[in-house]
Amino acid sequence: MAQDELFTVNADIAPPPERTGSNAGVEPHADPASSPLAVRMRPRSLGEVVGQQHLLREGAPLRRLVEGAAPASVLLYGPPGTGKTTLANLVSIATGRRFVAMSALSAGVKEVRGVIEEARRRRQYNAENTVLFIDEVHRFSKTQQDALLGAVEDRTVLLVAATTENPSFSVVSPLLSRSLVLQLRPLTDADITELIERALADERGLGGELTLTEDARAHLVRLAGGDARRALTALEAAADAASATEAKTIDLATVESTVDKAAVRYDRDGDQHYDVISAFIKSIRGSDVDAALHYLARMIEAGEDPRFLARRLVVHASEDVGLADPTALQAAVAAAHAVQFIGMPEGRLALAQATIHLATAPKSNAVVTGIDAALADVRAGLAGTVPPHLRDGHYAGAKKLGNAQGYRYPHNVPEGVLAQQYPPDELVGKDYYEPTQRGAERPLAERVPKLRRTIRGQ
Repeated sequence: MAQDELFTVNADIAPPPERTGSNAGVEPHADPASSPLAVRMRPRSLGEVVGQQHLLREGAPLRRLVEGAAPASVLLYGPPGTGKTTLANLVSIATGRRFVAMSALSAGVKEVRGVIEEARRRRQYNAENTVLFIDEVHRFSKTQQDALLGAVEDRTVLLVAATTENPSFSVVSPLLSRSLVLQLRPLTDADITELIERALADERGLGGELTLTEDARAHLVRLAGGDARRALTALEAAADAASATEAKTIDLATVESTVDKAAVRYDRDGDQHYDVISAFIKSIRGSDVDAALHYLARMIEAGEDPRFLARRLVVHASEDVGLADPTALQAAVAAAHAVQFIGMPEGRLALAQATIHLATAPKSNAVVTGIDAALADVRAGLAGTVPPHLRDGHYAGAKKLGNAQGYRYPHNVPEGVLAQQYPPDELVGKDYYEPTQRGAERPLAERVPKLRRTIRGQ
């Protein structure tokens, strides 16, 4: 078998070899009808690309590359389904180069060197240049990546490498220095919606034979999670199911029947958002750990912002648990940091751990009632002057004003607590914090009254 047959990507991916930069905007031969919908709908010109506008605006390096100007090797870094293979194809089309695709999952050094040698031969004898697309390049070993350096350096190949991992940690420095590193972003909900509508109407897609209900469309967008391929694959499965029953409309039930996730009735901007988060909070407050986990799962599955969930846990660690379990706030703050640090889906574990901790902890609202009572008095005008002996005495003239005179240092007595007025005159004898008899507050319920009696000289 010829070297070219081994490594040239098949017709589902590669552009026709006769296309050059001068005819890059011409519609290519159609992909076979048997090809997956995501393949058939792959953009064939820059105008069809959805998303990544930060890289495709006028004058941006990637746009110039796709338009055939200033060829340079690139590392495309981003999540799945954001257009890495598509952009590699467009670079090949725009520059009039032969397109060869390899996967780091199956290729080794021998295969890499074979492709490079074939590219060198074609350039020397046929004046034909090559775009080498390597998917999952982070899976290449250091030796395999090093094998690319010479060919990239002398431009035997124009390398377009794709990775879902940060190339700063997964790609060798010499290859990084020879390439443009461009980060692709997840597609927005609006981007995914546009792709779905295009696939429904376009002759390459479903050709206008089927319509999609609003709730089915919303569910497809939610399922996609910013991944165009996932959205189109789910749409194709739903379309096949609808066609099997001769239905002309794809409804929510049809979509649910073809994917392994049921639609979560949850609107992040509507009633469901407020109803479910309210039920979540009240389940924690009511110590129903199972209900709390259920509502947490509903919000996670519906795509709720995990940072919002973490913030609510931090709030309720003090509002509903407080000093009945002083470690609850630590657990909630740790969960918030973990979500920020590792993201989702792994962040769900930290959220679940904090939820379980708060739901099963002894409960006390003494923190919130105490601070709210103090705030109410301040707002009502009960904010007298600070007693003189508590005022700052570290500046010239403070002593003449009587500041800090007569202050008694608690550490000078064995008990560490002594009789002394701390609040303003108007608030002497006012109690704000009332510990409960639950959890770690039970000892405080005995200790706080004793402290008050000593401090007040009673």
